[in-house]
This record gives sequence, structure tokens and C-alpha cells, in this order.
Amino acid sequence: MSGFILGEKTDQSQRFTEDGDRIPVTFVRTNPCYLIGIKTKDKDGYQALKLGFGSVKNIKKPTAGELKKAGIEAPLHFLSEIRLDGYEGQFEFIEENGKRGVKLGETTVYTGQEMKPSQLFQKGELVDVTGTSKGKGFQGVVKRHGFAGGPKTHGQSDRWRAPGSIGQSATPGRVYKGKKMAGRMGSATVTVRKLQVVETADDHIVLKGTLPGGKKGLLEVRTSR
Repeated sequence: MSGFILGEKTDQSQRFTEDGDRIPVTFVRTNPCYLIGIKTKDKDGYQALKLGFGSVKNIKKPTAGELKKAGIEAPLHFLSEIRLDGYEGQFEFIEENGKRGVKLGETTVYTGQEMKPSQLFQKGELVDVTGTSKGKGFQGVVKRHGFAGGPKTHGQSDRWRAPGSIGQSATPGRVYKGKKMAGRMGSATVTVRKLQVVETADDHIVLKGTLPGGKKGLLEVRTSR
């Protein structure tokens, strides 16, 4: 069975297994999340599900038109496409009474219908979660890349966290591209793979482990390939 849903990180806590082991868990709120559209290879050149999540007071007119076309009254804030590459044979596109939908295992979801974790995921299965990591700003090489820094003796008073030599002399006479140096750290798209589902409900899902980003950060949850 394959499941796909959008949500936001709400809280981190701990649980105890049946064997008495303590595990870290993260709560992901998924309400409201709707299926807005379906992309197919014949029409769009690729296969994907377009989902919408998070209600706000005001939304842009193009977004409002897209939601109206799908028959959704809730003013959804975040729209995202989840590609279906690698899930061949685990889903099926269907169309009934002029409405398009997708069949995921025994669950069928039509455009304009709300998606619930309790129908898409099972306790114990593995999922991949994609989110945006916390931004750290401009950082040096010690924090950004784990460099050791320079020696603290032999007259070195200002080189403790310096990168050291960054290249050669006359040949090649430049610094190679991709050299690990100081720069902006974090605020990048991060995917954590094969996290175990601890609990599912109609409005949230609980996963084992920690997830990228801070509280209220947008997350994509999908069954591991």
C-alpha cells in the first residue's frame, strides 16, 4: 500500500514500546489536506498527485480558481506535487461520474476529497519525510563542515577556527569549485528515509524519530519505495 499526504510538524515527544524501549516520536498534523489534481503521463508527461494543505484567511486568485475547479471550499495555503516515480504498480488512476481519482491499495481518493492518514498509512510501515531544515545563517567551516581548526599553541592566537590552506600555488592558480568553505548553512530541502509509523488518526500521524525543520514547518509524508 502507498500513501501520500502533506502536514506540519507540531511537537516532539517520546513513547515506550511493548518491550519497554523508549523511542523519540514526532507529531505531524495533517488536517486539512485535500487532493487537488492528478498529473498523468499521457497529458502532462509525468505522474504526480497535487495536494493542498493548511487553511488561511486570504489566498491568491489563481489558487482560489484551482481549488474551485476541484470543488474545494477550504482556502488552502500550501500546494505541492508529489511525484509517483518508483511507485509503479502500487496505484491506479480511475474516473467515475466525471470525477478523477486515484486508488491506493484498498483506499480510493477523488479530487476534492480530504486525505486522512488513518486511511492511507498503517502502524509499523516505513515512510519518507521531506521538509526544509532550520536555517543557521552564515557559518564557518568548523560548524558547517566539521573541520578541526588550527592548533592552539605555537604562536597561533587567531587561527583556531580557520579553514587552513584552500588550494595550491601556481598550479592550478585558483580554488577548485565545490571547496568546503564558510557560507550559508541550513534552510535546505532534507529527506529523512524509512521512519516507522507509530500511530495514525484522521487528523494526524505520529512517526518514530525526528524530522527536519522547526514547528509548523511544512512536510511531505510518503510511503518508502
